Amino acid sequence: MSLLQRARSEPDIEAPARGPQRAPAALVEGPIASTLLRFSLPILASSVLQSINASVNAAWIGNLLGARALTASANANTLLFFLLSACFGIGMAASILVAQALGARNVGEAQRIVGTAFGFFGAISLAMAAIGIVGAPQALIAMHTPPDALPLAAAYLRVIFIALPGMYLYTFVMMVLRGAGDSRTPLVFLLVSAALDVGLNPLLINGFGPLPALGIAGSALATLIAQWSTLIALLVWLYGSRNMLCLTRAELGYLRPAPEILRALISKGVPIGLQIIVMSSSMIVMVSLVNHYGSVTVAAYGACFQLWNYIQMPAFAVGGAVSAMAAQNVGARRWDRVARIATSGVVYNVILTGALVVAVTLVDRKAFALFLGEDADAITVALHIHSIVSWSFVLFGIGFVLASVVRATGAVLVPLLIMFVALWVVRIPVALALTPSLGADAIWWSFPVGSLASILMIVAYYRYGHWRQARMMAYA
Repeated sequence: MSLLQRARSEPDIEAPARGPQRAPAALVEGPIASTLLRFSLPILASSVLQSINASVNAAWIGNLLGARALTASANANTLLFFLLSACFGIGMAASILVAQALGARNVGEAQRIVGTAFGFFGAISLAMAAIGIVGAPQALIAMHTPPDALPLAAAYLRVIFIALPGMYLYTFVMMVLRGAGDSRTPLVFLLVSAALDVGLNPLLINGFGPLPALGIAGSALATLIAQWSTLIALLVWLYGSRNMLCLTRAELGYLRPAPEILRALISKGVPIGLQIIVMSSSMIVMVSLVNHYGSVTVAAYGACFQLWNYIQMPAFAVGGAVSAMAAQNVGARRWDRVARIATSGVVYNVILTGALVVAVTLVDRKAFALFLGEDADAITVALHIHSIVSWSFVLFGIGFVLASVVRATGAVLVPLLIMFVALWVVRIPVALALTPSLGADAIWWSFPVGSLASILMIVAYYRYGHWRQARMMAYA
């Protein structure tokens, strides 16, 4: 039985009377490097699994329903990505708050945070689902969805909006578990969810036995069934294993948001969520710059981007693990361990990301052929782009890990500002300024220049900034 599955041993579990309950040490004791690696790998596996799940579902839609349906799902999923990104920041803030509370061995405070966040996520997701079901066609029209794909996209999106509360709450529970030091349970249930989603897609799209053919709505229904059933199974398992973060009947009042916790979730979560918007919007601008150089260059860049998504995964996984470990040790006031966690995270990022860059480079021609077929011109361009850009992801990962440590204290505004400056003040202007002399190469060289600027700023802030004095909540 893991640390997070231990039953409450106190007989007086009534919330108002029991006072602070001590949590078992999860990430604040023992060796740092090996613990961080064991904690990071399931997060990395989860990221890979989610990407494969999305790719397989897209393949089912494309092969069974054709290009119009694939266009429809792509437009709907773009909107879904934005909506899920909006919840990511607040979920991350909740994860940090829970980690800090457990680091301080205060289970009661962690439960108050879980209750407030769960209640908030539930209310917001239900409201968004209701609005989305009614307004799906208007949202897609605003996105300039091709007219021939609009009815399919609307049918798909309406079902996805019914699934949205399950997605939000499922994502929240997984993030809180990781904040509490458990990255294996989210991976196990993600495997179940992905298997259901991928397996049900062709059955509900084409029909099987008594199941009618639902077309593209069947793909969305597969996602709905997978998300809601896995969320329910996860909650049943957590309660059955008497997970220390589960709320008892006496603690259901925690679902009513506590003002001070809600303020922290929003004030800290919004800047974290904005970082995703800063990143995604800058990439839209980069794509628009690439579009000026024709379809061969655009195809090559698209193939590179597919591989870069996997190359960046170790940085995101290590960053997520480092954030939870650092937050628990901040709560425990173990600042000596926080510094060592940062060092171990940077080393692991360099090793894992560097190994992926080398591996992809060794088989780059074959890897790009998976996306570009036998188009020799496009493959040649892709090889050139990759040779310039790929190593910059090692620098990106170092900066991301250090920013994750900084955010674990509650210092969220400076990392947001650094990302904005690196992408919007350095990378994009460099690409524009060098275009007259370098042409398309100006875009590729702007990646390492932006990453270098980012790492210099975050290292300076990590070394000289006042992030150690930051707090997630005013009374902390």
